[in-house]
Amino acid sequence: MADNQKTVLPDGSVSRPPTAFEYGYDKSFRFLTFFAGLLTVALLVYIFWKLGGQAAPAIREYGLQFLTTVDWNPNKNEYGILAEIWGTLYSSLLALLFGGTLGVAVAIFLTQGFLNARLAWVFRLIVEMLAAIPSVVYGLWGIYVLIPAIRPIAGWLHDNFSFIPFFSTPLAGPGMFPAMIVLSIMILPTVAAISQDAFKAIPMKVQEAAYGMGTTKWEAIRKVVLPTASGGIFASLVLGFGRALGETMALAMLIGNSQQVTLSLFAPATTLASLLASTFPEAGANQIGPLMYAAIALLVITMTVNIIGTIIMNYTSRQTVT
Repeated sequence: MADNQKTVLPDGSVSRPPTAFEYGYDKSFRFLTFFAGLLTVALLVYIFWKLGGQAAPAIREYGLQFLTTVDWNPNKNEYGILAEIWGTLYSSLLALLFGGTLGVAVAIFLTQGFLNARLAWVFRLIVEMLAAIPSVVYGLWGIYVLIPAIRPIAGWLHDNFSFIPFFSTPLAGPGMFPAMIVLSIMILPTVAAISQDAFKAIPMKVQEAAYGMGTTKWEAIRKVVLPTASGGIFASLVLGFGRALGETMALAMLIGNSQQVTLSLFAPATTLASLLASTFPEAGANQIGPLMYAAIALLVITMTVNIIGTIIMNYTSRQTVT
């Protein structure tokens, strides 16, 4: 049979043509993956279509002014989400700054020989367990533990450095700072897990070559390991940032839900996700359109961040290879 024919190659290895079953299996797999990709695109288009249909009246009525004003007053039929856009981006960037840095540091600590294998496994398990804690539990912990703990520090910073915009208001309760800390903890497992995979993917001979040239451990990490794993690290930061942009319950409980644009870390603020979560259950008919408009804005922001992040990640990966 032709399907069972074997050919001896010059190097002595034996090969054969694929059987009809293997050929059909390969074509079926290709078709299923292609169909899955089309289904994903179709689902995204459907989500935009459904949201856009309900948001269309608000888009026609408010236009781009909806994105540049801070009023949200259903009684006067005045709506604007500038404060929510600012709070979403500000809290997510702050969380990425602290949580992303800590996540990469944890990944370095767990993969670069600072701990023995068994102890590193225990720490890795603890970090991964942070991702399993429900968002509402983080919110309750922030309200009853974190805010009382940081209030004295926030008060001292405000009393002594109130001329700095970041400390211009006192921390009376929920605000940007406690929300940012909790958000940093929530994105830490994502950043740490993906960064660990990036570090583990580096061939050991690369680090051995660095040590052979006389570098110390920290020099090898800083000049060899981090640049080589930069693509994976950046991917972890993009995913962490995306998680922060869409976080809902913990921020709704901790950020204060106040319509204002400010740099102060201690002032209450709001986000698009918390606006949707806190307003939609009791929304009247006149609020559905603006809320759907806000949902589209959040979706566009999240997609834009991920697209830009993917482009930069691919660029940095090519630069690393060359």
